[in-house]
Amino acid sequence: MKSQEIRATFLNFFQEKKHLVVPSAPMVTKDDPTLMFVNSGMAPFKEFFLGNGTPKKNRIADSQKCLRVSGKHNDLEEVGYDTYHHTLFEMLGNWSFGDYFKKEAIAWAWELLTEVYKIDKDILYVTVFEGSDDADNLKMDTEAYDIWKQYISEDRILKGNKKDNFWEMGEQGPCGPCSEIHVDIRSSEEKAKVDGKSLVNEDHPHVVEIWNLVFMQYNRKANGSLEELPNKHIDTGMGFERLCMVLQDVQSNYDTDVFTPIIREIETITNTKYGKNEKQDIATRVISDHVRAVAFSIADGQLPSNTGAGYVIRRILRRAVRYGFTFLNKKEPFIYRLVDVLTKKMGEAFPELRAQKQLIENVIKEEETSFLRTLDQGLILLDGIIASSKTNKISGEKAFELYDTYGFPIDLTALILSEKGLTLDEKGFEVELQKQKNRSRAASEISTDDWTVLVEDTEEEFIGYDSLEAKVKITRYRKVTSKKDGEMYQLVFNLTPFYPEGGGQVGDKGYLEDAHGDVLYILDTKKENNVIIHYTKNLPKHINETFRAVVDSKQRYRTECNHTATHLLHQALREILGTHVEQKGSAVHSKYLRFDFSHFSKLTVDELREIENFVNRRIAGKLPLEESRNIPMEQAIANGAMALFGEKYGDTVRAIKFGKSIELCGGTHVKNTGDIWHFKIKSEGAVAAGIRRIEAITNDAVKDFYFENNRALYEIRDLLNNTKEPVKAVKVLQDENTALKKQIEQLLKDKAQNLSGEIKNQLQEINGVQFLATKVDLDTNGIKNLAFGLGKEYQNLFLLFASSPAKDKALLTCYISKELANERGYNAGQVVRELGKLIHGGGGGQNFFATAGGKNPGGIPKVLEKAKDYLV
Repeated sequence: MKSQEIRATFLNFFQEKKHLVVPSAPMVTKDDPTLMFVNSGMAPFKEFFLGNGTPKKNRIADSQKCLRVSGKHNDLEEVGYDTYHHTLFEMLGNWSFGDYFKKEAIAWAWELLTEVYKIDKDILYVTVFEGSDDADNLKMDTEAYDIWKQYISEDRILKGNKKDNFWEMGEQGPCGPCSEIHVDIRSSEEKAKVDGKSLVNEDHPHVVEIWNLVFMQYNRKANGSLEELPNKHIDTGMGFERLCMVLQDVQSNYDTDVFTPIIREIETITNTKYGKNEKQDIATRVISDHVRAVAFSIADGQLPSNTGAGYVIRRILRRAVRYGFTFLNKKEPFIYRLVDVLTKKMGEAFPELRAQKQLIENVIKEEETSFLRTLDQGLILLDGIIASSKTNKISGEKAFELYDTYGFPIDLTALILSEKGLTLDEKGFEVELQKQKNRSRAASEISTDDWTVLVEDTEEEFIGYDSLEAKVKITRYRKVTSKKDGEMYQLVFNLTPFYPEGGGQVGDKGYLEDAHGDVLYILDTKKENNVIIHYTKNLPKHINETFRAVVDSKQRYRTECNHTATHLLHQALREILGTHVEQKGSAVHSKYLRFDFSHFSKLTVDELREIENFVNRRIAGKLPLEESRNIPMEQAIANGAMALFGEKYGDTVRAIKFGKSIELCGGTHVKNTGDIWHFKIKSEGAVAAGIRRIEAITNDAVKDFYFENNRALYEIRDLLNNTKEPVKAVKVLQDENTALKKQIEQLLKDKAQNLSGEIKNQLQEINGVQFLATKVDLDTNGIKNLAFGLGKEYQNLFLLFASSPAKDKALLTCYISKELANERGYNAGQVVRELGKLIHGGGGGQNFFATAGGKNPGGIPKVLEKAKDYLV
């Protein structure tokens, strides 16, 4: 059975069981601060389990894209070394929200596996929760055990501990016992030797869990206690790739048709043969897995970057690159070439791959190119570390610096050292790594109390589209503590005019006022699992009273101007640059807007001017807001509304229209484009391959911009004796400056030539080396030219030049002939780093040329005196 048929069979089966089949949610989370990525099938339905939303139907089935590379669920380092762990995987799931429970979940799972997929019952084992004697004091799940006895012999029903058979969403939230279904695909000979039940949950590659049936019946509170949920839910997850392995009768997920097309392409590109060399096989598995994770992340709107979720994606891709670099001998970009075969294989089930194919290829290729340059640079730096080391064990601190600052992989460092007969101080490296993790953990650590509920069963209503003020009641609150913000309180109201951060738009600020005149400031508003949360520094004194909630109208208005401007900008880009332009991200603040979009080249000055004019014509046209709320998604799309990749839309949506600009959007907007006043682009540049970014301002910010520019113009004219033609006057000054620079350059060249003759006469021969340490009066460029000029004449030169271009500035330059550096192990970088301490500074460079800077010119005589010590 092919993978496409396996997926379709699962979804059709549950559709026949009256489940609503829904598409996979985007893998990148939007309003759940506890997750970077969807890491389980239940994550997109979290709000329903928490009681913060109502599902379209009480029975749902899907195939959800998941990524496990950070936090509690982190399989990254195991990927490639075994046959069944992945970064990206599909989770086939069926869900019941307060509808059916254990009886139906178990019966249908057994029916699908044994009667539809025809899996032999004799290779299956199931587990049930055995209970716990800890603080929870939970009893064994006898209900599940008794149900399973109807389908499978008791000797194949295993009792599992809390770690394996009690599923929890996190430290808080819905949880419950679970039953896992395991499959034993070992050969008959292996089964005869070892009983399969002894290998369940023992990480055996061929006795693996394929389906987990979670029976959500408890809620974990912040104090660690459990309480019964008012409604019981079913949450199941079956690993699609593992299921394919079983049904296609192979011994590895990588031998299924999910991966084999990618692996064959890697073989072709790298001229290797999978299955012949263990290290190459590991590299091939790593790459075939990681390209899927990166491609799907980019398709869902998450580009590689240096922070947050983007850093995780960059790390995954770099891991793939270094495995190709090290074990497949690929020194040029090639992973981007795998996107084509991936798209052909999975594009039908996940159309976002087809739609974003070119962008995905461009981004991956640029990231590969950039990291390969990093590897080249790292190899040079590592050579310098090796050359300066006085022992055969390389410092873990130095290796960590190479890893942390330059992104050079530690395993590649260890491999190179091993090849050179050297070792790495692994303990020292681990100490530095742990220090970094502790710093990072401390910075991000958050503790959250349980909700204190004041009003039961109240569904929050957002009225902020129509009103900036309302009478509200606080329905619940909790305290949140973090290192970044200290103690904060989160408040939930029965209704709210405050817009929560989302769709690129910042959350509203404002205040609460009670009947006694006491004011409490709302510092931010966010949405978490479908609940609008208001952040304050303190709790109100009269928490059970009615409050007057007021949004900061000035900030909201400025933000609305910028948000509407992003819609007009999007329209302008598509009209002027082409319909290939798609929004790839935005940030809408009260002071500015940022808009990321797909485009293949830098915008010209004429294009930027045309875009500005396009937007400002629509501002001048005073286009009214035409808003459609709660309309069917299909109707909105039919009316011409644009939907964005990576966004999660419901059955009903809100459409925003200004003239011919129509977009699906939940943000707030001005009532008329004339309110924006004016639009001004401040900058345009690249974010990634094929992604550009425009930053712009509107309204008051434009007024301030023009005021500052006008003030600067008057100051310039004043400096130019109030000339009426300041541009012409500046041009004259530029021409004069250019002419003077040329004269100075020539004078410095002449000075350096004269100095070169003097220096030759001052050279001392020490141990066969032509040596000189002296102070010179040249700029950095002149010193470099002088050093390299002398280097052409001498093969055994060791120079140290010092200069003091200012009272509080000292510069050192060390030049050593390459032959000398290589033969005797001299290292210019080490020389300037050590001598730089004497001028209260530091520096570095290569073994033959390096520079250092400091703020203590008084240390120069001591530097010149000690330089000779390197030759003695």
